[in-house]
Amino acid sequence: MSAIRRKFGDDYQVVTTSSSSSGLQPQGPGQGPQQQLVPKKKRQRFVDKNGRCNVQHGNLGSETSRYLSDLFTTLVDLKWRWNLFIFILTYTVAWLFMASMWWVIAYTRGDLNKAHVGNYTPCVANVYNFPSAFLFFIETEATIGYGYRYITDKCPEGIILFLFQSILGSIVDAFLIGCMFIKMSQPKKRAETLMFSEHAVISMRDGKLTLMFRVGNLRNSHMVSAQIRCKLLKG
Repeated sequence: MSAIRRKFGDDYQVVTTSSSSSGLQPQGPGQGPQQQLVPKKKRQRFVDKNGRCNVQHGNLGSETSRYLSDLFTTLVDLKWRWNLFIFILTYTVAWLFMASMWWVIAYTRGDLNKAHVGNYTPCVANVYNFPSAFLFFIETEATIGYGYRYITDKCPEGIILFLFQSILGSIVDAFLIGCMFIKMSQPKKRAETLMFSEHAVISMRDGKLTLMFRVGNLRNSHMVSAQIRCKLLKG
């Protein structure tokens, strides 16, 4: 038995069969029950070895609205590829929207056609088209300030848009950067360096039958105030 287990591993079990019980040819002298290897049925684990629970919720009404009501936690729980996609998409859409607003102001005031006139004061100096309006927004939002493009005091709508841009940029930065920071600070991968014993045993401890297993930490750093929760399933 031990030789068979070493050869085929624990994924197979030995089943003893008797040909006489199935109505086949009778056994000859010296012939006993036959043994054959049958693959074990793999049962799904309630909890993986890395601590992830395999329970999924189902048949919940308005499940999508529940996730959207707590949008910040939903973004934190998303996978990294979706977080990066939302991060890049949000900034791109916000930049293009604000650049379009600056271009619309320049277009409605006629600054695009009068920008090269010597005695004319535009809303934003040196903005001739959409790329220049986009560069002005990036320079302002990122506080680069090359000094070539700047807003003038002859444009009240530009001042209002500038205030709106500052408030919107602060909100977007606080939301997305906070989401990324919390996601990076989560110790989800910390469980990769925690080892659990392959088998659990039941033994007498302090005069009582106790379920025991071992937990090992591969890192040199100590875990302070660690808590362990166990789930026992009885079939």
